[in-house]
Amino acid sequence: MSEPTVVLVGTLDTKGQEYAFVRDRLRERGVQVVVVDVGVYEPTITPDVSRAEVARAGGADVSELAEARDRGAAVTAMAHGAVAMLRRLHADGRLHGVLGVGGSGGTSIVAAAMRALPVGVPKLVVSTLASGDTRPYVGAVDVTMMYSVVDIAGINSVSARILSNAAGAIAGMVRAEAPPLEERPLVGATMFGVTTPGVTRARERLEELGYEVLVFHATGTGGQSMEALVEGGFLAGVLDLTTTELADELVGGVLSAGPDRLEAAGARGLPQVVSLGALDMVNFGPRDTVPPQFEGRNLYVHNPTVTLMRTTPEECLELGRTLGRKLSAARGPTALFVPLKGVSMIAVEGQPFHDPAADDALLAGLRETLADTVEVHELDLDVNDERFAIVMADRLDELVREAS
Repeated sequence: MSEPTVVLVGTLDTKGQEYAFVRDRLRERGVQVVVVDVGVYEPTITPDVSRAEVARAGGADVSELAEARDRGAAVTAMAHGAVAMLRRLHADGRLHGVLGVGGSGGTSIVAAAMRALPVGVPKLVVSTLASGDTRPYVGAVDVTMMYSVVDIAGINSVSARILSNAAGAIAGMVRAEAPPLEERPLVGATMFGVTTPGVTRARERLEELGYEVLVFHATGTGGQSMEALVEGGFLAGVLDLTTTELADELVGGVLSAGPDRLEAAGARGLPQVVSLGALDMVNFGPRDTVPPQFEGRNLYVHNPTVTLMRTTPEECLELGRTLGRKLSAARGPTALFVPLKGVSMIAVEGQPFHDPAADDALLAGLRETLADTVEVHELDLDVNDERFAIVMADRLDELVREAS
């Protein structure tokens, strides 16, 4: 293959010196470079793709953005344009990796554009924000963030080392090749600590049946990542055993995957086998971070950094309705498996979240909204029972084979 191309995307009106430095380091490593300007004012170095082209790609006029002097509007417009431009460059074979450098505004623009690229395309941001909460920038895809240590304000002994490291990293990424693996159908599965035994056995069973299983930790970004791969066409089916993120979205926990969770497979018509794993709980951080309105609820300190709260019958009723509506809208084969003996490790009899009234409410909500098109299996087992895991895995295998 010819030399790979790294796209440098950034605000050249304020960061031209830094981008020129990185561009030169990449060229020293034999990497081709395309520089994309997402600033709105006159650049300090000459780009390969101008700010006017980027603005047009996002449906805006760069002169109007500059005259308006509205930073928020400019960032939004140029982010839209950057998304369109990077997708175009990737489709044309002119983007094998992408690197951005910036503060808050620049990071917002380049990270948005990176998130629009397929999983597996190398993506690296050197940012002043990389030591804090990176979720708004990384999202559910493989964006790598490197902390700049000092502000992105000129080339000095520290920034030169950091930016050189970044250039070396992206140059290595675009040349890296994954080793050939046995080609097997890919399926996704969702897991939480309290559903680990069940998902582990289901994964083993699916591997016995010839699948490669990608397990996603249902921590909000995990569910989003799985659904991003569904939307990208990577998966042949989904074993969504752990739907706990719906509870965090409903009640206000810290691990929500957003309102669209449990919809991607259905919208794409992908075979999905779903269960109620960990819908007995909402997640918070350390015990002293639980919001005051939840004092007096059934709280369980899972570890020093995670506190779980039992969902009430009223919340479970609404969770059942929500899950039922989402599954009923699916365009593909959908099977729901209900573990009547407990939806998590700590919801079985004798454990702190055992609550028959809440479990009954969850079932009532499901029965209220589930369409006849959804196949339902109610089993007198708990979610971690080996038999429950195997029957779910076997049913997914049957649905995938029928669909193919």
